[in-house]
Amino acid sequence: MQTLDLVIIFGYLIGITAFGILFSGKQETTDDYFVGDRSVPWWAIAMSIVATETSTITFVSVPGVAFAKGGNFEFLQLVLGYMLGRIVISLIFIPLYFKGELQTVYQLLGDRFGNKVKMLASALFVIMRNVADGVRLLLTAFVLAAVYTSFNPGADSTTIIIGSIILLGVVMIVFTFYGGMEAVIWVEVVQLVIYIGGAIAAAVVLLQNIDGGFSTVMSLGEQYNKFAVFDFVWNSAKTYTFWAGILGGCFLTMSTHGTDQYLVQRYLCTKKPSSASLALLSSGAVVLAQFIGFLFIGVLLFVFYAPYNLADYGQAGVAGSGIPATIPFAKGDQVFPNFITEHMPAGLSGLVVAAIFAAALSSSLNSIAATAINDLYKPFAKDATDKQLVRLAGWLTVIIGIVQIIVAIGFMKSGESALGLALSVASLINGPILGVFLVGTFLKRSKEIHALIGMIASIALMLYILLGTKIAWTWYALIGSMTTLVVTFIATLVIRSSKNEVSL
Repeated sequence: MQTLDLVIIFGYLIGITAFGILFSGKQETTDDYFVGDRSVPWWAIAMSIVATETSTITFVSVPGVAFAKGGNFEFLQLVLGYMLGRIVISLIFIPLYFKGELQTVYQLLGDRFGNKVKMLASALFVIMRNVADGVRLLLTAFVLAAVYTSFNPGADSTTIIIGSIILLGVVMIVFTFYGGMEAVIWVEVVQLVIYIGGAIAAAVVLLQNIDGGFSTVMSLGEQYNKFAVFDFVWNSAKTYTFWAGILGGCFLTMSTHGTDQYLVQRYLCTKKPSSASLALLSSGAVVLAQFIGFLFIGVLLFVFYAPYNLADYGQAGVAGSGIPATIPFAKGDQVFPNFITEHMPAGLSGLVVAAIFAAALSSSLNSIAATAINDLYKPFAKDATDKQLVRLAGWLTVIIGIVQIIVAIGFMKSGESALGLALSVASLINGPILGVFLVGTFLKRSKEIHALIGMIASIALMLYILLGTKIAWTWYALIGSMTTLVVTFIATLVIRSSKNEVSL
């Protein structure tokens, strides 16, 4: 990398910080700060959803999936489930979001069951989102650290990574503190353009540096089975299969896009359910195309680095060999950042790194603050004025940002792929939350006590599955939500209640 790249990277960081500050004058009420006064157009929401879903984790980790020995396009089976989940959300959940003036999706649970269920779901969201986005911040810090060490090869990597986490975290906090949700969405629109442009630029440079170009890529890709998509085996321990993708991916999307405040908050920035549905469904087509593109970049990297020519490649990924499947790299998350910082031409390298930063700085701080204010604080502070809540939301944004910085530093030594780690955490928590939304929709006799029993049983089971089994994370949301639904139904048969409560 050269000085021009640094100018582009830090210019971007300064630019979005200034952009957020420009929005500060518009954040006068909680409706302004949390849902952009419900005036954001559907196409901007759609681009925001795509930019949020295809985060730094996607940019860095997905190419590593296809690059690894035995890796291929089977990840797309999960994306097919994502598409199916979007259709279900549009039919079942989105109409519910516009029955009142909601600022968080968990307010629906408060109306249906009461504060205890709402607060439990909200607390789970806050925990899950801080962990998942701490991992995302860590991944971005890896890239910034790689940029720095390309100029200072002898620098201590641990110190540089920690410094990068803190720098990016501070930029994220300042931008979100001033700009609120509307600024987040509009920056994500810009982010998506940079994101796609950077990925295309990287793919073109890779092709130009491969002898034989596209034909060589296709030939070696077919030789090493890189383009395989479907695996119909029924194996709960395998992450990417057709059944895990269609069923697990559908329920994962129903949870992340249907009951997770981080994404649902974007729908609430529109005025009509039809606009929200259009934004969600159109984003699905773009997401599918993007995942195909990032997996293909993984194949390009595989041909470019040619790990199959290494003497140890035959033992790569074999248990007990100590040789990673992503040889010559320790983890798949390192492959694409290495190419960007070491092999991209000046200017383009800075553009791609700026795209990665853009994904990381699409923060969840505003969503977490909205949840904490509306669902965890307001029930105990009924006399708080809107002006006081806006001020508190700003300070919560700062505190939550610091928490995510701490999480990122804490996960520095993790040996897992960040993609799998983040999605495992998300699926672990989102399953029980999705389950209670399904309970509220389909089990008319269920009351607060029944829903609480179902959620607690589901959380306990999911913790056991995570820590004590080899079941793949792609099944977590399905298992967690169905456990909540079934246990709650059984509880309605055992525990009778005379309280009258309405369905969602």
